[in-house]
Amino acid sequence: MTENTNKANKINESKNCDVLCIGQAVIDCITRGQEADKHRENVFRAEKIELHIGGDAVNESIALADMGHKSAIACGVGTDLAGNLLRSELANRGVDTSGITVMESLTTPIAQLVVHQDGGRHSINSRATMLEGYLPDPGMPQIRGARIVSFASLFRAPLDQAEEVRRLMHAAKEAGALISVDTKLPTFRELKMEELADVWPLVDYFFPNEKEAAYHSGIDEDGGNTEEHFRKMTEYFLSCGMKNVIIKAGADGCYINNAEGFRHLPALPVEVVDSTGAGDNFVAGFLSGLLRGEEIMACAERGRARAAQCISRMGASERQLE
Repeated sequence: MTENTNKANKINESKNCDVLCIGQAVIDCITRGQEADKHRENVFRAEKIELHIGGDAVNESIALADMGHKSAIACGVGTDLAGNLLRSELANRGVDTSGITVMESLTTPIAQLVVHQDGGRHSINSRATMLEGYLPDPGMPQIRGARIVSFASLFRAPLDQAEEVRRLMHAAKEAGALISVDTKLPTFRELKMEELADVWPLVDYFFPNEKEAAYHSGIDEDGGNTEEHFRKMTEYFLSCGMKNVIIKAGADGCYINNAEGFRHLPALPVEVVDSTGAGDNFVAGFLSGLLRGEEIMACAERGRARAAQCISRMGASERQLE
């Protein structure tokens, strides 16, 4: 067993929640296969239009609950219909929602996702994603009770203010939790890597995708999808102090680097229907392996299996909102 595995097992003995996911909670309006030309004046046609709950913290917490783990979420929502839907669906899927903060001043974010025929996508987000006025509480009991605290959408609200992220990470580590970080590209507010230089050594597992890794490392995104390119990016993050770096590279699988060396795990061959939430499901599968005391490559294999399951259907979770 590695040191990381022993640490995970030790944490498992004393905590009452497996993973607390902190980050984004949104409603996804997913349009698949929109035709390029108008059907009639001001009318376009699409293969499907569906509503799903989404956001990194939502996707991770639901996937973990589906795999039999005790998951909780900390996020902010409004008193509007979207917020009510999120809270109801999360509770129905077995997620502990006691860490959700409901505020009249918030508009619950709704994201417009357009999924192309090859499974790729682009999104449209409003300023509601800034969650102005909401910050997670570092003193929340959910942090003290979690084996793993997942910062599910770092660099995007509510995890895009350096001092607040710093307080949350210190609280998680002082409570004896492993720290997992999944990243985002910034939208309305910018947070730089160097602003968190003092807390990167607290991070046990760091999960950017290939575009996020290039952006946050400053290593040229056009460097090509070569192993050497991914090695350089992982080495940059290791030099910041993270203990384990896992870059999610879509169809190219994932690249892993830590004290044991640099490795590549190819993706499973599946037909891509919708890539929404694939990275979040990968992280959830990986964390499931950690909770089971598995070695890092076995954790990554669980992650890729969960991601493959996700991309073979519409939306990040199986259930569509009716």
